[in-house]
Amino acid sequence: MTTTKPISKHATWAWMLWDWAEQPYPTIIQTFIFSTYITSSAFVVGAMTDYMSKEQLDNALGSLASQLGIAGAIAGLLVAISAPLFGRRSDFAGRRKFWLLVNSGFLIALMVASYFVEPNPAFFIFGLALYAIGSVVQETAFINYYAMLKQVTNKNNLAKISGLAWGLGYVGGIVLLMSALVLCFLPGHPIFPTEENSLNLRAMFLFAAAWMLIFTIPLAIFVPEIPKSAAIGKRESISQSYKGIFSSISKLRKDNPDALRFLLASAVYRDGLAGVFTYGAVLGTLAFGFDQKGVLFFGVAANIVSGLGAFLGGYLDNRVGTKNVIVASLIGMLVAGTGVFAFAGLGSITYWVFGLALCLFVGPAQASSRTFVARFAPDKREGEIFGLYQTTGRAASFLSPSLWAIAIGAASILHLPNPAIFGIIGIMVVLAAGLFWLLRVHPEPNVIS
Repeated sequence: MTTTKPISKHATWAWMLWDWAEQPYPTIIQTFIFSTYITSSAFVVGAMTDYMSKEQLDNALGSLASQLGIAGAIAGLLVAISAPLFGRRSDFAGRRKFWLLVNSGFLIALMVASYFVEPNPAFFIFGLALYAIGSVVQETAFINYYAMLKQVTNKNNLAKISGLAWGLGYVGGIVLLMSALVLCFLPGHPIFPTEENSLNLRAMFLFAAAWMLIFTIPLAIFVPEIPKSAAIGKRESISQSYKGIFSSISKLRKDNPDALRFLLASAVYRDGLAGVFTYGAVLGTLAFGFDQKGVLFFGVAANIVSGLGAFLGGYLDNRVGTKNVIVASLIGMLVAGTGVFAFAGLGSITYWVFGLALCLFVGPAQASSRTFVARFAPDKREGEIFGLYQTTGRAASFLSPSLWAIAIGAASILHLPNPAIFGIIGIMVVLAAGLFWLLRVHPEPNVIS
């Protein structure tokens, strides 16, 4: 452990609650509302969408979705460059909680700013910029949040607490989406009596910001800050930090190759997991005809099954092994994704069945991946190792967007019906590649020296 003081239950629960607190960003901004909002017909430039053919409109919306992918790729590159630096420096400076709270503040501000993205093509770039910046801030926040896991529990409970936290986040997502439906979308919603200028939808971004502000307070109060590391006597320069990072990678390759293999394998399949969430709502609207309310109803169901999966994975982890939980989850996702594509002709029922099956396996794969890293991360260097974890993940972040776009583009060129459904093939390829490399990793790598 990073401290000799007894672990406070208040600290454990406050740490887990941050998964609930930050849930508005992935749920409202990245997946179900903001991302589908800025890739909707309101942001198509230079055309009257009411007079466009279905093919013209599909191509225009596909262009918006591609630009969203480009914004995500740029954000991924920035995270890849900066993540290990932030992680290493927070370890030595003893400021993990401080930087997590700073990043939380930035996310809150970005969600407030999202309210000002009006449904007009002139605001599309502004929306993309907020989306990309928020992705960088969120990924940076996760470095310190993940690194705190060993501060708030013991080795025997790592998997349980990680799974509970992830499951708690999904429960938060359920409450958020139900709130969106009741307050902003269902008839007679109380916040805005009119949907003019998308005010009912944009109000959710303010609600999301208030949510995160309130539920981050327990972490600020109850989770202790780590002490400053005695490993260095003075503050590192940026160049010294990067030299230390490259030295750590070189040492990792020599002394603990299985840990490095896992970081690389997880980089690939975690990009597939991210692709499921990033394009899940877009796929529902473009390929299966869900409207905004339908997407929200699906999102509620998706968070329910994802939360159940995360809770279940956390309890199974210690019994069957962390790696086995991840492998089983990836196999389950490949089967479900194949079902989405193979039975797309049956309509929306396919997405309700196989799309939710995909979500069931995402939670345990995410939570157990975090646990796996925590098991081989050495005390007082968790931030550095989780920085590498985030970096390797973002270094592969071009895979899902690229293969998603290539698959849809190829289907369009060949004039295949419902070209958007082919995007799922690209994501399944990424998951399969990650699974292939994961099978080469030892189930219990040694703790990094």
